[in-house]
Amino acid sequence: MSNAIPFVNYLTLGDDPHLVAHECKSCSARFFDRRNACAGCSGTEFQSVDIPTQGEVRSFTIVAFAAPGIEVPFVSAIIDCGGTTVRGNIVNVEASPDHVKLGMPVKLTTFPIGKDEQGVEAINFGFEPAA
Repeated sequence: MSNAIPFVNYLTLGDDPHLVAHECKSCSARFFDRRNACAGCSGTEFQSVDIPTQGEVRSFTIVAFAAPGIEVPFVSAIIDCGGTTVRGNIVNVEASPDHVKLGMPVKLTTFPIGKDEQGVEAINFGFEPAA
């Protein structure tokens, strides 16, 4: 994947793909976007922390209607990854309540979403059932 870039800044590619959050040094709140101050305590010092790649489905919805060009149905979920909340899609599973359950163990996965004219491939993340 040398000619690949992550779709979002907080996705780290390579041999061990994972997400990286900004953790407030004062209260340990975690954010994936860049912050000037913590929403929890107004702290201004952050450190980067790796997020576990295994998690559990806390909430989900099956999306049946989306913008043109977006394939439906798909599963949008909130995943608890070792105490860090991650929003993402559940992939590689049928989008139905018969196949996705609250508490279901999932693991991070990556997949290509397109290439530009120079052949650079954008890589996104999702979660898939773990075992």
